[in-house]
Amino acid sequence: MLLITGPLFAGKRECAAKLLGVPMERLADLAVWDVQDLAAAAPDLTALADALAARPVVIATEVGGGVVPVDPAQRAAREAAGRLSCLLAARAETVVRVCCGIPQLLKGEWPC
Repeated sequence: MLLITGPLFAGKRECAAKLLGVPMERLADLAVWDVQDLAAAAPDLTALADALAARPVVIATEVGGGVVPVDPAQRAAREAAGRLSCLLAARAETVVRVCCGIPQLLKGEWPC
């Protein structure tokens, strides 16, 4: 599994399409994204990570790098998203972080 992570609107989907050599229209067939939104409602993050790791490409937006929310539910959601990203990175063969549209290899080898 290829995990692509990075800030919101940093070019993660475009990077995924380019690395996979597919048009953006085909990306949904190969990748799942916005997985951080699934973490908050997941009763078991390990089971969610296992299910997502079965996909060829997972795209996760980094959350929690800014101001800590006052709302306990929002803090818990950010913590769950961070823990899910750690679980996914452990399962991934390749991890790429995209910032400002520039991909950085964190783990493994470039998929192309």
